Amino acid sequence: MPQSLLAPPVTAPEALAATLRDQGYGVLSAQAVRQAAGLSEPALHQLAADWDHLPPDAYLRDGGRYRRRRHESFMIRDAQVVPVSHRAHWQSVDYNALHGGMARWFEPIAPDTTASVTWQRLLCWLGTVADGLWGVEPWYGEAHQFRIDTTDGIGRPTPEGAHRDGVDLVAVFLVARQGVKGGETRVFDAAGPTGQRFTLTEPWSVLLLDDHRVIHESTPIQPLAGFGWRDTLVVTLRAVGFPDAEVVDPSGA
Repeated sequence: MPQSLLAPPVTAPEALAATLRDQGYGVLSAQAVRQAAGLSEPALHQLAADWDHLPPDAYLRDGGRYRRRRHESFMIRDAQVVPVSHRAHWQSVDYNALHGGMARWFEPIAPDTTASVTWQRLLCWLGTVADGLWGVEPWYGEAHQFRIDTTDGIGRPTPEGAHRDGVDLVAVFLVARQGVKGGETRVFDAAGPTGQRFTLTEPWSVLLLDDHRVIHESTPIQPLAGFGWRDTLVVTLRAVGFPDAEVVDPSGA
C-alpha cells in the first residue's frame, strides 16, 4: 500500500521572511534553496555523498545504534564562513533533557566538504536569512550531518522529543530518504496549542525555524522492506556565542 504523506506547506521564496515573522517557520523547495544560495543541483548531489561515510553516534543514551553523525562549528562574519577550532556539541538540559549537560565530541565534517564552494554558499545564505530577521550579526553556527537508519528496526530522529535548540535560527535540510515510513516533521507554537505536521521528501528542501517561537520534532522511522534511512543536514545559528564557551577538548588539542 502506498504511503499517505502530508505535503509540506511550501513557501514562495519572496515570502520567506514574512512567513518566518508571521508563524515562526517556513519550508522552501529544493529549487528555491538552489536559487537563493546560488547552487546547482549537481553540486548538492555531490555534497550528499558525504552521508555514506558518517561514523556511529557514540553518545546515544537510549542505547540505540540508529544514528550516525558528524559535527562542525563555524562563524559567519562579513558574508564569509570563518572556521573555528573543533568544538564539542553542548546543550543544556533545558533544551535537551536526554543528552543535555554533556560535551559530545563528534567527528568533524570532512575538510574537503567544509572548504567547498557549495558548503560555503549554503551557510552564507542561511546567514543572510538570519540577518533579515534579527539584523546583521556575527553568527555562531553549528552544522550536523545525520543519518538515521533502521538498524534496530526503528530509528529516532529526535529521541529527546519535541524541543527547542537554544539558538536563533534552525535549518533542517532533507538530504535523502530511502526505504522508510514515518519521519514526519511536527512544528508547534512554543507559547500555544497551534501546530502543523508534514513530511519532507524532496532532497535539499529545507525547514527553517525561529527557535525562539516554535518547538519541533520528527517522528520515528521504520523500514518499508529490509533496511532504510533518512539523511538530514541541521544547521543552527546563534548571535550570542556558542552555547558553552567553557567546553574544552579533553585531549588538550
